[in-house]
Amino acid sequence: MNGLIGKKIGMTSIFTEDGKNIPCTVIEAGPNFVSQVKTEVSDGYDALQLSYGERKQKRMTSALGGHLKRASISSTKKVAEFRNCNLEKGLGDKIEVSDVFAEGDVVSAIGTSKGKGFQGVVKRHSFGGVGQATHGQHNRLRAPGAIGACATPSKVFKGMKMGGRTGGERVKTTNLKVVKILAEKNLILIKGSVPGHKGSIVIIEK
Repeated sequence: MNGLIGKKIGMTSIFTEDGKNIPCTVIEAGPNFVSQVKTEVSDGYDALQLSYGERKQKRMTSALGGHLKRASISSTKKVAEFRNCNLEKGLGDKIEVSDVFAEGDVVSAIGTSKGKGFQGVVKRHSFGGVGQATHGQHNRLRAPGAIGACATPSKVFKGMKMGGRTGGERVKTTNLKVVKILAEKNLILIKGSVPGHKGSIVIIEK
């Protein structure tokens, strides 16, 4: 396996043996269950589909319920597919965090970033704002200022950095180090921050 589905618990910090304080994100990565095994013969490629979490039956579609029934899984919150992994696991088999990750591994975390609603250019694009009043504004210290040319070409180009809806997007953070693993609780501590709010679903990949 090269990854697992988990839930972001929150953040904490731990001390190393030499006294350094390291900020960490705590993720409950498992247990995951194999909900489908894909092979080169049947699907054209090798992969494992994993399921994580539980939810009420009425909140699942009939198609997903029937799909999980083949693996004897009652319900799930999230299913995800992982390629480039061994196929020694069968339908319904349990995969725990200690089966996949070890302390010192470098991983990537995929999640949905926190939604921040409509934001201006200072927060959204890190414009200078107060003290660096550039971009043509006169006395509005957080305004975007000039956004286009004059008579030619007489339009605003696509991709212009302006205010707008921020956050709530799929984000992948790479080169994160696994600091500690608590196998008995299926917890994994990753150095630094991981996208998403507390309780959100996160995919951890090697």
